[in-house]
Amino acid sequence: MPTVTRFAPAERAALADLLAAVGPDAPTLCAGWTTRDLAAHLVLRGSRADAAGGILVRALAARTRRVQASIAERPWERLLAQVRRRPPLFPGLFDEAANRTEYFVHHEDVRRAQPGWEPRTLPAELSALFWAGLRWRARLALRRTPARVTVTAPGYGSVLVGRGGAQVTLSGEPQELLLFLYGRQPHTRVALDGPPAIVDRMRGARYGI
Repeated sequence: MPTVTRFAPAERAALADLLAAVGPDAPTLCAGWTTRDLAAHLVLRGSRADAAGGILVRALAARTRRVQASIAERPWERLLAQVRRRPPLFPGLFDEAANRTEYFVHHEDVRRAQPGWEPRTLPAELSALFWAGLRWRARLALRRTPARVTVTAPGYGSVLVGRGGAQVTLSGEPQELLLFLYGRQPHTRVALDGPPAIVDRMRGARYGI
């Protein structure tokens, strides 16, 4: 069987190193969250099945916020150590499937909130994996867009999404498109062309969870 490269542990380690470097009070791209809040979110998501439901289900969000706030009160070094460990709720290869994108996006949430950031050059295999997942995410995120949107990653392919109508193109590296469709539009390097009203709508939309 071919070897499966595991990117989630590498992204987790790099994120933990960056959190240690910038400290607990640095900004992130997650609205209202400092790096301490983001670390607490990661710990909760990976270890508290009883409280993580509010990440996806609005009716459970109040409990999730309470538990996350409690986790955020832990000493910073303890939080960092917990971020570094593989989340107990994601054993074995399930860690890669569940956390590859999660840790990449949150790594960039910290990187791109700092001055002078530049996109990273990623391994081609990781970019290809992001593109493979992007095709369904683009269909989901852009399904209500009143246009025919062609999402293109040069060298990887294109997918046509949206409700139909005017022509719009969204192009960039797979990781940049991924971040765009996770709601980080102002902090991505993409090309977006089409009628101004639709382009503005897409740049300001609330994509992601």
